Amino acid sequence: MTLAERGVPVTLFESGPVPGGRARRVKTRDIELDNGQHILSGAYSELLRLMRLVGVPSDAVLRCPLELRYADGFALRALWLPAPLGMLFGLLLAGGLPFREQIGAVRFMLAMRRDRFRLPADTSVAELLTRHGQDGRIGHYLWRPLCVSALNTPPEGASAQLFLNVLRDTLAAGDEASDLLLPKADLSRLFPEPACDFVRAKGGEVRCGETVRDLEALRAQCGKVILAVGPHQLKAIAPGLAPDYGYQPIYTCYLQYPKQVRLKFPMLGFAHGIVQWAFDRGALTGEKGRIACVISAQGDHQQLGQDELAQACHRQLVAALGAMPDPEWSQVIAEKRATIACAPGLARPSQTTSIPGVYLAGDYTDPDYPPTLEAAVRSGIRAAALASEGRLDG
Repeated sequence: MTLAERGVPVTLFESGPVPGGRARRVKTRDIELDNGQHILSGAYSELLRLMRLVGVPSDAVLRCPLELRYADGFALRALWLPAPLGMLFGLLLAGGLPFREQIGAVRFMLAMRRDRFRLPADTSVAELLTRHGQDGRIGHYLWRPLCVSALNTPPEGASAQLFLNVLRDTLAAGDEASDLLLPKADLSRLFPEPACDFVRAKGGEVRCGETVRDLEALRAQCGKVILAVGPHQLKAIAPGLAPDYGYQPIYTCYLQYPKQVRLKFPMLGFAHGIVQWAFDRGALTGEKGRIACVISAQGDHQQLGQDELAQACHRQLVAALGAMPDPEWSQVIAEKRATIACAPGLARPSQTTSIPGVYLAGDYTDPDYPPTLEAAVRSGIRAAALASEGRLDG
């Protein structure tokens, strides 16, 4: 989009049948599903800007203040007050927390703000929480789930600095930055398909279902190339550029119940068991009776077969919510290398490469953010600046 808007001729090669990469629509059993249950944040300034540019309506997402509701009754909601008051008062009013932990959480946020959310040396999120007395119920219900959701890495092995960067730009940032934005359309329709229409309207070309296998031939044809693929996929086309990373999975289990089945809230958390969050697709997308259970990062669930995992998710919902009918069908979508593992001190590759005219884009290249949709978008904008002008552009 950035290149096309600048009048640069663009050809996009997409190996899949639809655009979107790890945030796309898939079809199975003649049913269209998302390949993962993504949510957006009000802090996603560049993604939201591009969505507005291509005409995505504001009601394409359900926007609400940060609100964490758990099946066992714990609840935390940020108030619509100037930052950081909204989150600080939300912590003081959170149900299910001892008062000393509420005060401790406020002190933790104020201390991080005083230090400008910078650490003298990176460490694990678990160590950071222990150091500041945040490893009790507040850690169990707030900090650890936020870490797994944002970094897709267990707190024991996750970068505390990246975690603080997320807190800085969401919970401690300006008005609406911490808002949750829940998609009300499938992920390809939400943004990638309108983005491709924008590129075509500007004279570019989009070729879905085409896999690039010869980088040198493509360079000869196009002159400059942006490789916007996962780091493990670089090994097939540019092995000399592929960084050696560990990876973390995301499993999404769809359970289709009778249409009258619904959750109390569109997004519901679980403090125990393998499922971390469940989303009511009926409330969000009109797919009545369909519940999406999300399991982020590594765990014992990876040893289960798909039917076993679906049964385990159903049992957890029943244990937490009460009697429910058996699902009519289930579908597990496993992204086994959904993101890189965000370890402390992890080096990110430069977006320029040793191959003239070849640039990298992707969430793993962002030096400041964990692998999120916003990190991916920002990397694409920077890659466009490098490819079109030979320099970073702000």
